[in-house]
Amino acid sequence: YEGGKGCKRMVRVDFPDGRVQYFEGEKDIERMVRTAWRNGQVWYYEGEKDAERRVRSVYPDGGVQYYEGDRDAERMVRVELPDGRVQHFEGGPRAERMVRVVHPGGKGKLYYTCYYDGEQGAERMVRQELPNGRVQHYEGERGSERFVRVEFANGIGCVERSCVLLYVACFRGLLRMA
Repeated sequence: YEGGKGCKRMVRVDFPDGRVQYFEGEKDIERMVRTAWRNGQVWYYEGEKDAERRVRSVYPDGGVQYYEGDRDAERMVRVELPDGRVQHFEGGPRAERMVRVVHPGGKGKLYYTCYYDGEQGAERMVRQELPNGRVQHYEGERGSERFVRVEFANGIGCVERSCVLLYVACFRGLLRMA
């Protein structure tokens, strides 16, 4: 507690498991603003007293998870990984499923974006979009996705085996692709 007589307010609570909760605000309206865990994880909260909701979790390796929603109904919407990838999620609390992963390129440039479909834990890649406009499509279950077709920025497309012929024509100068 901090403050003089009659003005003491709670600023910190230490738990036997090593967790520490921090509070801000005037006496009797202190609100939790963060929880530090023994493993180095820190959770951040926003909202008034008794309505605080988790908005961000920061991990010791540099990863960050972002949340939206009311207290006790927060759902993860984005994860920034230490390697620069950003995962995007949709779905309700504790049922979030990955729908997109943005992979960074060197020097802050976008390398490619992967799109996913499926329920939580069974998400499978269905499409990859590259910065040159090429879109590659995939089918199959999670972990067994296989390439099935590609669309190029100039509108040319192909499916599985015909892509090999298209690439050969391109490399021999018979066809120019965007």
